[in-house]
Amino acid sequence: MTSMSRARVARRIAAGAAYGGGGIGLAGAAVVGLLVAEAQLARRHVNGNGENPRVPQADGLYGRAYTTPGVEALRLTLLGDSTAAGQGVRRAGQTPGALLASGLAAVAERPVKLRNVALPGAQSDDLDRQVALVLGDADRVPDICVIMIGANDVTNRMPPTRSVRHLSAAVRRLRTAGAEVVVGTCPDLGTIEPVGQPLRWLARRASRQLAAAQTIGVVEQGGRTVSLGDLLGPEFEANPRELFGPDHYHPSAEGYATAAMAVLPTMCAALGLWPAEEERPDVARREGFLPVARAAAEAASEAGTEVTAAMPTGPRGPWALLKRRRRRRVPEPETTPTSPSGV
Repeated sequence: MTSMSRARVARRIAAGAAYGGGGIGLAGAAVVGLLVAEAQLARRHVNGNGENPRVPQADGLYGRAYTTPGVEALRLTLLGDSTAAGQGVRRAGQTPGALLASGLAAVAERPVKLRNVALPGAQSDDLDRQVALVLGDADRVPDICVIMIGANDVTNRMPPTRSVRHLSAAVRRLRTAGAEVVVGTCPDLGTIEPVGQPLRWLARRASRQLAAAQTIGVVEQGGRTVSLGDLLGPEFEANPRELFGPDHYHPSAEGYATAAMAVLPTMCAALGLWPAEEERPDVARREGFLPVARAAAEAASEAGTEVTAAMPTGPRGPWALLKRRRRRRVPEPETTPTSPSGV
């Protein structure tokens, strides 16, 4: 699918989400039976003995060395599914929340309090519950929220308009409360090792379409997106044993570190911590201002691409800034907080 056609589909999905339209079918009825059979085989392979690994608890304070009297710690909250929770690794310091918290603390030179309300297996309709948890205490609204969601929407065939509607509502509530929001869009499910053809091709198409539509919805609500699709693309295809965890579905520690490297610069930019000169589009890196649907389609096809609102609505819809930020290595935290109290 070309970037322009993906942009058109994403625009239709986002419009349906905004105005309450129905879902847009990504596969005809003739292939539904085959897809279900393929999905069941892949699920059995992925789940193995059916056990669900425990997700490490990583909530707490990071960057204690930067503690300064009178300066409050930044508050970071993760929402979403198993990818946001960090399922697939054994140590708390290997989870995306811990990596992002320690990386943010190093850049800001301030401690960071991490809270993670993500739920393995969650679909976008669970974000309403998660946001309620986050905003339950008006005096502790996060400075920034990172949402990773979408994979389960695709595998459970949630209508993409419904998926985007829930995500957009979550971003709107968080932004209204005063939090910055960065969304890691739907990963490319066509890279999962046990998935065969034609499900692999259809999963890739569906997940990239959803990622593009998510970007439109998020940007229109004042959030920023970072594409995770290609992070689960060429790198995962080239190193599946290294970048996927033991279940061959969830990322390994190295996989989560790769995702954190892509998300951290956008988090820092949202909080005003990145150098001003890096916020200007770099033509040499193919950055620039585009209609949001086109920017969303391009981002869905390239790892770590950021999209953020840039200009008011014009004849071709809202405009956005497309950034291809340089990834910054995020070291694994040396120590992980043992108590989440006070987060």
